Amino acid sequence: MPLSEHEQRLFDQIERSLAEDPKFASAVRANDPRFHARRRILVAAFLIILGLALLVFGTASSNALLAVGGFVVMLGSAAFAMQSRRKVNAPDLHAVGGTATRRTRQTRKAGFIDRLEDRWRQRPEGHR
Repeated sequence: MPLSEHEQRLFDQIERSLAEDPKFASAVRANDPRFHARRRILVAAFLIILGLALLVFGTASSNALLAVGGFVVMLGSAAFAMQSRRKVNAPDLHAVGGTATRRTRQTRKAGFIDRLEDRWRQRPEGHR
């Protein structure tokens, strides 16, 4: 059902007032799980660069312990970045009422199996 002109004007006015409110914008951004995942990716990138610097400095100064420590920092940060990247790209991650909810993997697999079963039932009858 389309909105009346009066309702549409009210809706546009509310939308403009919410867009201009900095407190509302920061509250929405703070509750968005993708925002936090992006921030974790930036922290991981900084730690990867720090680990690389430790690795190079440890190798240049012939300090094997420092070089190995730098490599471990790089490796751990890369794993952390990949995990955070998956969270950013996860289609099933939603902000609901200020909390992040995630569907379980079993739900997604059950949906996939159901789709396969539907395709099997709907296949042409002549290909049996």
